[in-house]
Amino acid sequence: MEYIGKSQDERTYDAIVIGSGMSGGYAAKELCDNGVNTLVLERGRPVKHGEYPTATKDPWEIDNAGRLPQEMLEKNPIIAKCYAYDKTTEHFFVKDEEQPYIQEKPFDWIRSYQEGGKSLVWARGCQRWSKYDFEAPGRDGYGIEWPITYDDLAPWYSKVEKFAGWSGNKDGLEHFPDGEFLPPFEFNCVEEHMKEKIESAFKDRYFIQGRCAHLTELKDVHREQGRGQCMARNLCQRGCPYGAYFSSNSTTLPWAMKTGNLTIRTHSVVHSIIYDKDKKKAVGVRVVDANTKEMSEYYARIIFVNAACLNSNMILLNSKSERFPNGLGNDSGVLGHYIGFHNYRGRMSGTIDGFEDKYYYGRRPTGPLIPPFRNVFEQESDADFQGRYHISIGAGRSGWTRGMRSDKIGTDLKKELQEPGGWRVGGRMSGEVIPRYENHIRLSETETDEWGFPQLVFSIDYGENDVKMMEDYLEKGLEIMEAVGVKNIRTSDNNQNPGLDIHEMGGVRMGKDPKTSILNKWNQVHSCENVFVTDGACMTTVSTQNPSLTFMAITARAANYAVEEMSKGNL
Repeated sequence: MEYIGKSQDERTYDAIVIGSGMSGGYAAKELCDNGVNTLVLERGRPVKHGEYPTATKDPWEIDNAGRLPQEMLEKNPIIAKCYAYDKTTEHFFVKDEEQPYIQEKPFDWIRSYQEGGKSLVWARGCQRWSKYDFEAPGRDGYGIEWPITYDDLAPWYSKVEKFAGWSGNKDGLEHFPDGEFLPPFEFNCVEEHMKEKIESAFKDRYFIQGRCAHLTELKDVHREQGRGQCMARNLCQRGCPYGAYFSSNSTTLPWAMKTGNLTIRTHSVVHSIIYDKDKKKAVGVRVVDANTKEMSEYYARIIFVNAACLNSNMILLNSKSERFPNGLGNDSGVLGHYIGFHNYRGRMSGTIDGFEDKYYYGRRPTGPLIPPFRNVFEQESDADFQGRYHISIGAGRSGWTRGMRSDKIGTDLKKELQEPGGWRVGGRMSGEVIPRYENHIRLSETETDEWGFPQLVFSIDYGENDVKMMEDYLEKGLEIMEAVGVKNIRTSDNNQNPGLDIHEMGGVRMGKDPKTSILNKWNQVHSCENVFVTDGACMTTVSTQNPSLTFMAITARAANYAVEEMSKGNL
């Protein structure tokens, strides 16, 4: 074993956090706030807040209007599908050839390796889960019971929302709970019309403004963080120079650094967790330097695994020992199984007449949605699928497409380009994929990556339930569009691969029974209690909501529990 210039004492901490993204940054913040000497290991490069090279560039300063060369797109067919990947953001994404993986079934794995992880490029919309989201799997029999309830998580949701800054409206819906909100973004005039039409036509359907991690108003805690108010530029995936949306780089990592308790080591690819069979606990992690390929070890009393769902699975699967020959904590045999994601396949769009004398200001970074209304309070007798979906739906002037299909040239084309175009309404589903044992990842026995780690093998697909849910969405969505008065309606199945939702979850799921799960209600590995997993890998089911807020709330809860247990001498 080779070490990189430090003694064992210098490589020993109270806590190690693997990953610096959404949940890893929050783990670091909570641990450091409580006086815990913490090492964050990040496999990517350092990126400090403000190091966003395209954030303030005007369109004419970016080659080809931000479009990537065809050669680059053809070389990276997976990442090229991501909505946020273009010339202005390519430096924040992992290219296809940089970490190959094996697809037994098609899966689009979108990765972002740098300090801050995907928190720099995420879509920023997030909603709390309700008690029904936690209860439904056990109630309706499509999954194991969650070991926690909404009441367990509610105070941690509040803590995260207040610190990070969350905009939204108090809608008063039990099945889509309100949070600690800053002022919401406004509906435009067509969306006001949609709200009135939808809620008068359907007693079970509500049209609400999206909740998102944007500072629409500054509180003292945000000023203390050095952040500014959202300018509604909607260029967020380039990195926000104002710190107006939540990212690890602008918020949790600098906050943790100010405590004096944080060390960040970038270019550190975690190979595995070290288990000591005599002490019956984990004692540290093995790390490969991303550039030199040298291996070293770091030690700690507790370890938080927050490498992003699939990487966290990979680390645990690769953490083999005499005690755990099939991966750390894998006594149940379910490690890497029950991988879930969100079903985005159903789409709809159309035009709506009128409102041509009205427009809107700014580029609002979120949009309205219709919360779940199927199978929410019980399994409905007329639903031939289990689980729920919500609908992301909104309206805008179609000027962004003007000229693209025009047959005009010269002066006539210029005139057309100056017009804002008519109004369009568009929507998509966010469906709850039911976790299934056969949806899994595992380590390849023959193929490795450039760091010598086994490549991941993906065997993940949609099931019959997912298709039936999509068909229900297309039927109910059409009803909604017609009630609003939308014309020229088009509904479609885009057949996108799993993974392109970028909401992968599971594989290291929480549960009450160690025979069917990996983690307990505090996110501790059942058979190795000083290892915590609090990113998407821990999720028992996926519900419909964008998940990052829930990851952070779970992380805050687990980190504070870990601090308490350390103070008692239990960890």
